[in-house]
Amino acid sequence: TTGNGYICDGRTDHAEKMLSVDGVGLVTVAGFISEVGDISRFKNPKQIQKYAGFELVENSSGKHKGRTTISKRGRKKLRKIIYQVVLPLIQSNKEFRSIYDYYRKRIKNPLKGRQAMIAVGCKLIRVFFAIMTKSVNMSDRYGILTVTPLDKYTGAASLLKTNGVRSLTDVSYGDGFGGVSQKI
Repeated sequence: TTGNGYICDGRTDHAEKMLSVDGVGLVTVAGFISEVGDISRFKNPKQIQKYAGFELVENSSGKHKGRTTISKRGRKKLRKIIYQVVLPLIQSNKEFRSIYDYYRKRIKNPLKGRQAMIAVGCKLIRVFFAIMTKSVNMSDRYGILTVTPLDKYTGAASLLKTNGVRSLTDVSYGDGFGGVSQKI
């Protein structure tokens, strides 16, 4: 417990780092942490995307190839929190805006507006996952989402460097929409 009587756990340490993302507010961070719970339950951000109901499902039968949509299975509130933060995020954060524009304007398989917003929401989940599991801070350098190691003395810098993590765009597990993840 802290001096003011509140119970303090490791999740509150990540809240300040998550708030460092431009366009993300306290309600979003509190909602994400409360809906996801213990982040160590998840091995990768794809599991959180599925937990929120953002995984893709295809409505097909026999020779009929149906539409591909999100499943909407999972935590409705988590999905709502992520979706509601995307619009202010792409309006106020140039990095996420560039990701949104990429999905909308790419030559092969451009996405419609809401589809691109879902893709940006999935990217935000990957960013939050990296912040919460790898203890990194967000910084805005060189026009890309970069990762800054927090504690040089614990070996975090060497761990990130040996794993080839230079930016949060490197910390991706596919874009989840059939496209190839690219560093922006």
